[in-house]
Amino acid sequence: MRNKLVTVLLLASTFFTTKAQELTIPQLSQYLADNPFVMSPTYAGIGDHVKIRVNGLTQWVGIKDAPDTQSLAADMRIGERSGIGALLYNDSNGETKQRGARLSFAHHLTLDRYDDEFLSFGISYNFNQFRIDIENFDALDPSVTDDRATTNHNFDVGVMYRYDKFYFSLNASNILNKDLTKFNPVYEPNTLRNYYAYTGYRYTKNKNSRLEIEPSVFFQLFESDGRSVTDLNVKFRWYDFEDYYYAGVTYRFLNDQIGDPLYIAPIVGFKKNNFYFGYSYQIILNEILGYSSGTHVITLGVDLFQGISNCRCTY
Repeated sequence: MRNKLVTVLLLASTFFTTKAQELTIPQLSQYLADNPFVMSPTYAGIGDHVKIRVNGLTQWVGIKDAPDTQSLAADMRIGERSGIGALLYNDSNGETKQRGARLSFAHHLTLDRYDDEFLSFGISYNFNQFRIDIENFDALDPSVTDDRATTNHNFDVGVMYRYDKFYFSLNASNILNKDLTKFNPVYEPNTLRNYYAYTGYRYTKNKNSRLEIEPSVFFQLFESDGRSVTDLNVKFRWYDFEDYYYAGVTYRFLNDQIGDPLYIAPIVGFKKNNFYFGYSYQIILNEILGYSSGTHVITLGVDLFQGISNCRCTY
């Protein structure tokens, strides 16, 4: 009975995640590990370095063939007011696999240089290769003789507003409809668009304070079926000159089940001499809890080749 229940849960999850795999990599808590570019192209080029981040996401540890994702992101400033970036990823969920890349460009405008008011625009080209690996199937339809694969091309667009320590980012991902000629149009949605907003504020008591508190909210809506999720986050940073340490927590829930969270995830990390480390442990709060020890998210990063900009819009 236990094995049957786990199988049902995984099949249900695979159904939803397979649709997500044709969108992009899973958006969990990676963006909170000093890695917002992985979430939005509008962050490309903000900062004085070439920023490189490597992320590993292992979901539902203890369950065979559970989702597993690796990504490599890098972005940098070009000129005084623009930035470029790239994201490579590899994702697997049982016998479904995907690999892909995202190439991004952002431009940053100054609305008021005295009050640090800025407006940023970003666009990304997405390439995604999705494949179903049949070699480990226990039973096959006689008509299935090889792996099934498809390639998707799409775009993301985004805009971000910053005022002093407040920020608000609004994005649309996979804005083009999917070509259904390779699929069953009765069961396959052709709308891959999802919309997400990210906003927060970095609060310090005064300029000499070493403690910074950053509450933030992440909201994501899937157009195809109307599902939406929200993250409520809070981070505490302790500064030691240019280095810092942080700790916090994120609370994710479906928006029609606010009091029944999908998970609660403590987050910790630090920056030391341009080296970054972030870790998140997601405590699962649904039926899978009895079969999995949780989800682990690890981010490693390094900042290289410092180049100071003359425009505060890229600070």
